Amino acid sequence: MLRGGSLLTSVYDLKPRFQSLLRPVCGALARAGITANQVTVTAAVLSAAEGAAIFLTGAASWSLFCLPVVLLVRMALNAIDGILAREFGQASRLGAVLNELGDAVSDVALYLPFAAIPGVSAILISLVVAIGVIAEMARIVAVQIGASRRYEGPLGRSDRALFFGVFAVVLGAGLAPGLWTDIVLGLAALAGAFTIINRVRAALAEVKS
Repeated sequence: MLRGGSLLTSVYDLKPRFQSLLRPVCGALARAGITANQVTVTAAVLSAAEGAAIFLTGAASWSLFCLPVVLLVRMALNAIDGILAREFGQASRLGAVLNELGDAVSDVALYLPFAAIPGVSAILISLVVAIGVIAEMARIVAVQIGASRRYEGPLGRSDRALFFGVFAVVLGAGLAPGLWTDIVLGLAALAGAFTIINRVRAALAEVKS
């Protein structure tokens, strides 16, 4: 089913299945005394380390090939901290703050270093990252007007992860940046803009109904 009645679906819609696979791991972590907040901070630190590796190595192939792995691990950690918080009684105000700030920091740390790659448009990378942050703000702001958090696509957080993961692999494989990178980044920025519009419209429609 398409979330919120949107015509565009998102990778995020696969999250429930992903969470079900991780529940046994969450149980083991909870019994070991691992907290949701610790998992949240670990995800942010891992993301910062990967972003630093891309930047400091000049986007060496190995650092780009590591990105999809890091993104998958980060997705798993994000799911785990949510399960620990909701299902193991670890929800807290601090956790809510760490979760939102950690996600924003991770996105910027992972994707902004692409702007330093020769031939890749720093302006377009910055635009895609900025639009992504705004899209996540739209998701949260929906709560402030009385709606539920919005997860409409076409370029939510999980979708951006998929996009940049593929982007990194293609660059790491040796395809030189050029017109094609400008085109795909421009399309990503456009998709991000539609994401913001879809989330705002869905939030307003929910409140109105």
